[in-house]
Parts: sequence; structure tokens; C-alpha cells
Amino acid sequence: MLDDFEEFHKSLLELVEFFKKKNVLVKMHTDPGSNIIRIYGERSDGLTLAKTGLEEIEELALTTAEHHPYWGLLYNGSEILKIVLEKWNDKLTEDEIKQISWYADEIKNSSSHATSHGHDE
Repeated sequence: MLDDFEEFHKSLLELVEFFKKKNVLVKMHTDPGSNIIRIYGERSDGLTLAKTGLEEIEELALTTAEHHPYWGLLYNGSEILKIVLEKWNDKLTEDEIKQISWYADEIKNSSSHATSHGHDE
């Protein structure tokens, strides 16, 4: 018997096929193990997808307690990525490069904390 998510996924596949027949192009990626389905419009590009994925990472970083041994790595790394993705098609300013350098130093500081402490989460 199908569980609710599998049933939803099957119905969604049928819906996507229905719209493909109407020349509405969509991209769909499913990760059944995590019960995640992502649907993208035909004009989605790698940069837009990366920015959207980064939003998920930022959410995790902002909701994870600062005492978690990997928090500093996650948070500071995501801040670097945010700057890079926002400026992907532009030139980084001197201030942005300084910010990236500061976050990189924070990653170095956090990495020693991450290797010296275990976690149970």
C-alpha cells in the first residue's frame, strides 16, 4: 500500500505529464528518501537554483544553536556563498572581499572547535 507521500508523488507526476502535453515545461527532482520534491520552471537556471538552495542552508544556520560544533562553519560559509551568488555576474567590491576574508577567518576559528567536539544531533 502506498503511503501518503508516495501517493502525492504519483499524482504530481501525472500532473506534470498533463502540463507537458500542453507544452508547459517543468523540471522536477524527487528525493524519495527525504520526502522532498522540487519543481522548477523552464526558465530556472543554475544561479537561481543555487540561491534558493542557499536559503535552505541559511535557515538551518539561523535555527541551529550557536553551541553546535558546526554552526560557525555553516553560518560563515553560507554568508560567503550569499555574497558570491549575489555578485555572480558582477565584480566584487573591496568591502565585499574584506567581508569574505573576515568570514573565512571565522571559518578557520570554527574549524578547531568542530574537530575538538563531538555532537549528538
